[in-house]
Amino acid sequence: MGSLERRIQAFVKLGDFLRDFRMDDPESAEDEFTLAVERAGSRNGWFTRENLRHALSAWGKELTEENLRSWISAYEIPEKDPKVVAIIMAGNIPLVGFHDLLCVLITGHKALVKLASGDTELLPALIKKLEDFEPHFRGCTVFSEGVMKGFDAVIATGSDNTSRYFEYYFGNKPHIIRKNRNSAAVLTGDESQEKLRALGEDIFRYFGLGCRSVSKLFVPEGYDFQDLFTALIPFEGIKDHHKYHNNYDYNKAVYLMSEFPFLDNGFLVLKEDSGYASPIGAVYYETYDSPGKLKEKLESDREKIQCLVAEGFIPGEVPFGQTQNPSLSDYADGVDTVEFLLKT
Repeated sequence: MGSLERRIQAFVKLGDFLRDFRMDDPESAEDEFTLAVERAGSRNGWFTRENLRHALSAWGKELTEENLRSWISAYEIPEKDPKVVAIIMAGNIPLVGFHDLLCVLITGHKALVKLASGDTELLPALIKKLEDFEPHFRGCTVFSEGVMKGFDAVIATGSDNTSRYFEYYFGNKPHIIRKNRNSAAVLTGDESQEKLRALGEDIFRYFGLGCRSVSKLFVPEGYDFQDLFTALIPFEGIKDHHKYHNNYDYNKAVYLMSEFPFLDNGFLVLKEDSGYASPIGAVYYETYDSPGKLKEKLESDREKIQCLVAEGFIPGEVPFGQTQNPSLSDYADGVDTVEFLLKT
């Protein structure tokens, strides 16, 4: 696999490639990677061109030499015989499992990858590019379609239900097993239109399918949602996506038939609910009367929350509009994947 320096340089080149990549460039229309991106969009109706472009661009911005060195400098990475790490990936948003694979490869291990059925094209094409840039990576990533065997550790991402199966099958191996998490935002009523518009990116990017997508709002008692609805008008075009619109219509109909009170702006339903995992086309909200009590609640619910969007409210908060732009050191569920791999 080569030295750490060679591995870093390979990912730097991959970042250069992604920053230069243009989906609509006629000169690369028949390029293998471009064709894989096109197939990804045609096989998964949620993977729109805009969301594919965003995912590829976000990784291009992160995979710079400065970012990679800054991230990896926090660890002591020895050169030792590689272990095989099984990675069971989710497929809810494009390249959602890439960070796990990056962590495995940058630490000198090998990966045995089980792709989600909804995202089978992008990662193999990206790994092919990586292997072209650094031949030592060839054979270090194997994609498995059957029963996974011959691995030393496991990183598995799924739902609360699948996590029980993961625990049963992989509990005797070193593992990271992730369950359902959702993201929330705390509003005070003093947010500018600019901040609320940025919140729209946190809500609507990837149609709200990601664990970093805001699906729950905490608002002060008596909060007037009109400012929020006004700020979200630029996202109205999301209703033209048929899969999103069908979900929005369905969930709205369920609330109407169940006589649940809700607010509606024509493309998003806001429903008062204590839960975090709102359905597509809807966002839950909950009122608070005391910032102190809300902080206590958020602390008690921290195992349910992936990101908390706020401004000057709580340590570790994410700025408005930035949930879908995590840095290399933003680990899912707050579990340091590199540290785990170094102990494997």
